[in-house]
Amino acid sequence: MGKRLKVQRRGRGGSVFRAAKLTKIAPAKYPGISKEDLNGTIKEMVHEGGRGAPLAYVEFQQGKGFYSAAVEGTYVNQEISVGPSAPARLGNVLQVGSVPEGTMVCNIELRAGDGGKVARASGSFGTVIAHTDTRTSIRLPSRRMIHVPNEARATIGIISGGGRKEKPFMKAGAKLDAKRAKGHKYPIAHGVKMPAAMHPHGGGRHRRPGKSTTVSRHAPPGAKVGLIAARTSGRGGKRQRA
Repeated sequence: MGKRLKVQRRGRGGSVFRAAKLTKIAPAKYPGISKEDLNGTIKEMVHEGGRGAPLAYVEFQQGKGFYSAAVEGTYVNQEISVGPSAPARLGNVLQVGSVPEGTMVCNIELRAGDGGKVARASGSFGTVIAHTDTRTSIRLPSRRMIHVPNEARATIGIISGGGRKEKPFMKAGAKLDAKRAKGHKYPIAHGVKMPAAMHPHGGGRHRRPGKSTTVSRHAPPGAKVGLIAARTSGRGGKRQRA
């Protein structure tokens, strides 16, 4: 009787695979849609566990405000405008339909009022490419193009902390803490190093899977490991990115 795979145990759920909420501060979401511009001030920059960029608290009035991922170049006591007629300045939140073409934006809404879904990680941004009567085309760093409604909101600028991944982990314990804050499991053992009862790739004298590592998208959890629904595999099958 072998041990259940990690994908099986993680899919079942439980506190072991859930990110700790002890260090969480607040969701990074825009306020509700308002027909008038809201003018506020960045009151503080705070760190949240598991988040690569600092959180900026924008306060409109005493006790009323919102948290958002800090934009590179913003600072405490900077004035921020949120609304349909807000100027296209660094840190302001406005509708993508009124953002000039070629502007870098982040924390982009896919639907008006969802609070921001795309380009939220440290160093992420999208570039406004073109406008139509109803939608705006935005190119992401992955070169993928998305088309969002003109009423969807975005922040002018780039999410701060872009050089975070350039600093290596000097100790395994530091990486363990970083993974634990996000609910990730670390370290991860290779399947080929396990016994055959523990993993589909395990077993045998030589450290080779012994079979194709490409599996179907609809494979059962006990076999869904390796290259899941890969279009191509191998050195000769790689496609050149344009």
